[in-house]
Amino acid sequence: MEVRAYLELLHTAERLKDTPRHCTTSKGRTESVAEHSWRVSLMALFLRNEFPDVDIDRVVNMCLIHDLGECFTGDIPTFQKTDNDRQTEDSLFRHWVSAMPGELSADISTLYGEMEAQQTKEAKLYKALDKLEALIQHNESPLDTWSDNEYELNKTYAFDAVSFSGWLTELRKAILDDTIEKLNTEQNENQ
Repeated sequence: MEVRAYLELLHTAERLKDTPRHCTTSKGRTESVAEHSWRVSLMALFLRNEFPDVDIDRVVNMCLIHDLGECFTGDIPTFQKTDNDRQTEDSLFRHWVSAMPGELSADISTLYGEMEAQQTKEAKLYKALDKLEALIQHNESPLDTWSDNEYELNKTYAFDAVSFSGWLTELRKAILDDTIEKLNTEQNENQ
């Protein structure tokens, strides 16, 4: 790959550092898409020994690229994102990937196709971690940053995405316990 082409790819990806997400950090600062992608990737890396039959390096790669389309569209919360939004993001991402140097373009296209198909253990693990990270982040963020619908979403979201794994199902239940504790504690403090 030519050095200039490499730099251009990095300049485009850098946009995610300045692309705000719907979630906030524990101190109430709006997080960036890059921060979310970093922690989802870290979550995958930390699970290397829990999922010995899964290619964790592949999962980490999925986690790293999963929101690159938001370089072009920004972040739209899942509960607001329409099929048209998804198609636009996907189209812009695919156009960008197709302009990458040949082997890199093929590798990312193949990885992205696997992510979309949701047939492999790797793709299912990536998707579950992506959803779980948002729930964890909400539990860490101040309750006054939650939108009205998130009180219920944090109780119900992502159970379907983790159902293929007993370990992830247990994690999802622990996240739910944290949500309920947060809601009860903060609501009692406000009475």
